[in-house]
Amino acid sequence: MKEKYKLPEHVAIIMDGNGRWATKRGLPRVFGHREGVKAVKRTVKFSHEIGIKTLSLFSFSTENWKRPRDEVMFLMNLFKETIDREFDELIEKGVRIKFLSKREGIPDFVLERMDRAEKLSKDNDKMDLLIALNYGGRYDIVQAVNRIIEEKKEKIDEESFKKYLLTFPFSDPDLLIRTSGEKRISNFFLYQIAYTELYFTEVLWPDFDEKEFEKALKEYERRKRRFGAI
Repeated sequence: MKEKYKLPEHVAIIMDGNGRWATKRGLPRVFGHREGVKAVKRTVKFSHEIGIKTLSLFSFSTENWKRPRDEVMFLMNLFKETIDREFDELIEKGVRIKFLSKREGIPDFVLERMDRAEKLSKDNDKMDLLIALNYGGRYDIVQAVNRIIEEKKEKIDEESFKKYLLTFPFSDPDLLIRTSGEKRISNFFLYQIAYTELYFTEVLWPDFDEKEFEKALKEYERRKRRFGAI
């Protein structure tokens, strides 16, 4: 893969379409979320194998609390289950795990596992896995501004502002993928994607596999990134 394609250093993914995947099959939405976890596992494994340095996954937004309570609690328990079942193996493979989260509202049984995964993986360097769980781009910017105010900074530039974002010290995404055919950002990485290449696919997240990932990577390779220059 690395000989054939110019890989982005940082890929971010808005994993959309779990509920629709289930509904199309006459199943409860929660079945789609379970299938979505399988797609996450495939995507992380593939990214690790081909040499992508940073992978960011938008798993739960600050707006997702508006969903039915039963679905929200199912998702929280699914996060717990997935961390317990999958993360030790990722840590053993050298993956550093970082959660990008507004901690308020997340159940303690999830927070405890998030903290443990970050602590155990903090010295790993094979790949960075950033998980946006209870994340919002507007929240990220506002919390950064509040921290700057608390430190009584009188003046700040773009580079120093980045240090207050939840994504610091990681680089901005080179490629953002959104599944399910929706063509919007949905409050994800609003500051960080100023010059990110955007790729939208009709494929629902549970059906996103290595072949679909390769399509996005091939499209990225064809793009000419000018960053405002000629």
